[in-house]
Amino acid sequence: MAWLSVSLRVSAGSVEALSEALLEVGAVSVDVTDAHAGTPHERALFAEPGEPGAVPWELSKVSALFDHHDDVAANVAVALCAAGIDPAHSFEVERVADQDWVRATQSQFQPVRVSPRLWVVPTWGTPPDPKAINLIIDPGLAFGTGTHPTTRLCLAWLDASLRGGEAVLDYGCGSGILAIAAIKLGAARAAGVDIDATALLAARHNAMQNWVEVQFEGADQAASAVYDIVLANILANPLKLLAPLLARATRAGGWVVLSGILEHQADAVRDAYREWFDMNMTQHDEGWMLLSGSRRQGGVRVQS
Repeated sequence: MAWLSVSLRVSAGSVEALSEALLEVGAVSVDVTDAHAGTPHERALFAEPGEPGAVPWELSKVSALFDHHDDVAANVAVALCAAGIDPAHSFEVERVADQDWVRATQSQFQPVRVSPRLWVVPTWGTPPDPKAINLIIDPGLAFGTGTHPTTRLCLAWLDASLRGGEAVLDYGCGSGILAIAAIKLGAARAAGVDIDATALLAARHNAMQNWVEVQFEGADQAASAVYDIVLANILANPLKLLAPLLARATRAGGWVVLSGILEHQADAVRDAYREWFDMNMTQHDEGWMLLSGSRRQGGVRVQS
């Protein structure tokens, strides 16, 4: 079955009404993205956690999918009127050929080499190097497939820094990839914490796929313990807010590893951790930064 994709650019205040109106006139799906995507004005997120309020994109691209038999021009005109927009508002139509969407989705996720000995491989893929350490990860609803620079930075740090026998905490674990990698790289034990129940389910599934034992818990259930290495691949604002908590979770002489930080945010995040850590290492990947530092002796610690 063929489809027709209709795209319109509208202001923030019209997005919700237009999306609902398009569904009412027969669209099978509606998608909203930043109209400036791919340009220097792109904003990847509405707002970061910890900010006072979500700020919508100034201009949004609303895309609707229709059956190719539908009278798209008539349907869009009705939807525009219902949303209080001039029915002469311009729009673009693109024909979308039918295809095997499962195969098409799977083709977007290929094995990724993180280091000479570490690969990330989707469950349907074949490890390019069976002798390497292969992380079998199912791309799904939880963040962390190994393709994003912030995840690559953390995996590379683990590969270069783990010596074996460490206790590792991944705070904001998403898919569980970092905790799973830690065990496969020689950590004695690993735990993952996330506020998203869906992420925790995905992480437990991925741990089973890799035949490793990792304890994944919600943030409100996590036991008070100290770790040799504490990783947090989140975003700059929550990382700053979590500084006291992550400091308590890191043993004296242990390491905190922070990712999800844009270059211009690095100094503020580094400053938030200097009370407890000697922040003396930085790595870069496509505009993203990883900060790491060793926990100084003394200060408040949570006993295991």
